[in-house]
Amino acid sequence: MKIRINIILVLLGINFLSGQELKTNESASYKRFREGKIRYEKFNEFNTEFKYVKLEGFDFEKGVERYYPSSVIKVDGTYYMWYSKPPSFSKVVGPNDATDTTRAFHWDLCEVWYATSTDGYKWEEQGISIKRGAAGRYNHRSVFNPDILVVNNKYYMCYQAAGSIKDARWSKLFKTAGDFVPNVVGMAVADSPKGPWKSLDEPILKPGPEEDAWDGEVIHEPTFFVKGGKYYLYYKSDGRLPWKPNISPGEFNKKHADIPLATGVAIADNPEGPYIKSKYNPVLMGGHGSMVWPYRNGICATLPEGPERNSILFSEDGINFYPVIQGITVPKGGGAFRSGMFTDVDEQPGQGLTWGVGHAFYPQYHFVRFDCNLSIENGDRVRKEYKMVQDYMNSDNYKFDPKLDPNHK
Repeated sequence: MKIRINIILVLLGINFLSGQELKTNESASYKRFREGKIRYEKFNEFNTEFKYVKLEGFDFEKGVERYYPSSVIKVDGTYYMWYSKPPSFSKVVGPNDATDTTRAFHWDLCEVWYATSTDGYKWEEQGISIKRGAAGRYNHRSVFNPDILVVNNKYYMCYQAAGSIKDARWSKLFKTAGDFVPNVVGMAVADSPKGPWKSLDEPILKPGPEEDAWDGEVIHEPTFFVKGGKYYLYYKSDGRLPWKPNISPGEFNKKHADIPLATGVAIADNPEGPYIKSKYNPVLMGGHGSMVWPYRNGICATLPEGPERNSILFSEDGINFYPVIQGITVPKGGGAFRSGMFTDVDEQPGQGLTWGVGHAFYPQYHFVRFDCNLSIENGDRVRKEYKMVQDYMNSDNYKFDPKLDPNHK
């Protein structure tokens, strides 16, 4: 009797293990596909091709440079964009030789300028929006890399800021390599996109505060998103590491030593702050020229660099991002056209992205317009088609819909 029971248990065990083997008989690639959020191109609402054209109105001029275009907004039939612009014919000599009139880096001695357009293709430069601050101020040396937020017909401009040439650190790679370390993010406020703009007395975001934090060195590329009555300020950063020559004094970041750059978020109840960094930071593994825009009830982001580079990611809560398409060429340094004018996505779904402004490097640095098809209307169409496929997969008596035939007209 005991032998018979053992045999039965063995047979049951074999059947159980066989069932387990059948359930896990999936390749790693197939499992990633089923468990992830990336679909085949045909059924992926984020599948798009970015097409580029040089903007008119920013002709190549000797001695004139413009960098880092902001998001684009439309006010009373006119498009607005902002960007960094240093003094004309000011030489870049490196941090060791820079003076009050010569630059340590290309983004040194910058001020924020703006341009307008009636069609998004032909632009006219209007002049300075935000000047450098007085001596001793956090924004005295350079104000650059701006982005815009609009709330209740009031305009908020955030920007990277450097206070002194003493913060310009040489990376030793070549004469003009390095950065302002540390730097801060400042903000200016206006009642009109034309200004006048008034900078706040204090920065709205700083590195750290812990010396060994993942974002202990710099705060770069600020940009906004609105959800649930709160203001999300995303930023790129990195920490202090022993093999980085252009670092500020302090404790090294050992925990995140394998993360050369990442993106974090700070959240506020009011546009002017205070902005509190999320405990879940970093929220995106990568960055450098990234772009965000509202979509449905969440936010999309591009990542030009990092382990998930050349991708679009989506997050419903603004914290937890998942790749939704990979292997595409995304705009570098892009500023999305914010068609919804920063409406809270919990009150009105984000309308997606159809165009914006980025930059290109050849034959020399210049602005480009990009166009794509990431609108919510296109997304709804793709979702409808994908649902027909799901209905077919999940139904025993499904009747074939000829619309699924690629040759159907």
